[in-house]
Amino acid sequence: MTIQAILKNKGAEVVAIDAAHPVAEAVRIMDKRQIGALVVAGQGEDCSGIFTERDVMRALARNGTHILDEPVAKHMTDRPQSILPTTSIDEAMEIMTEKRFRHLPVIAGTTLCGIVSIGDLVNYRIHQTEMEASALKEYIATG
Repeated sequence: MTIQAILKNKGAEVVAIDAAHPVAEAVRIMDKRQIGALVVAGQGEDCSGIFTERDVMRALARNGTHILDEPVAKHMTDRPQSILPTTSIDEAMEIMTEKRFRHLPVIAGTTLCGIVSIGDLVNYRIHQTEMEASALKEYIATG
């Protein structure tokens, strides 16, 4: 199964912020939308970076609260790892686990198609496991 199946199920909406906007605005958006990452758009690109909860935490720990007035561009992850819609779910999970990412932008060519989180992939896996268990129980019951 591919990432496209995840996007088809959850939708391809991506919440983005301009790189010049302040960190405080990004934090407000993430809180309001109950999400852990924003795609950063800028310089004519769909995805010039990603700004995550971890980026906020690290910036605060290193520089203090004045970072809230600084532009997102100063604290974002520049040129983040991305995946294709055709990437397998297993491969995406492997990338996230190995590199300790929680979010991956999905890009086809130069077009941003969506973003997936580790939660999206885990939920998909749980659903698949439940379906397999149900099918096995039915098979055993009908013998």
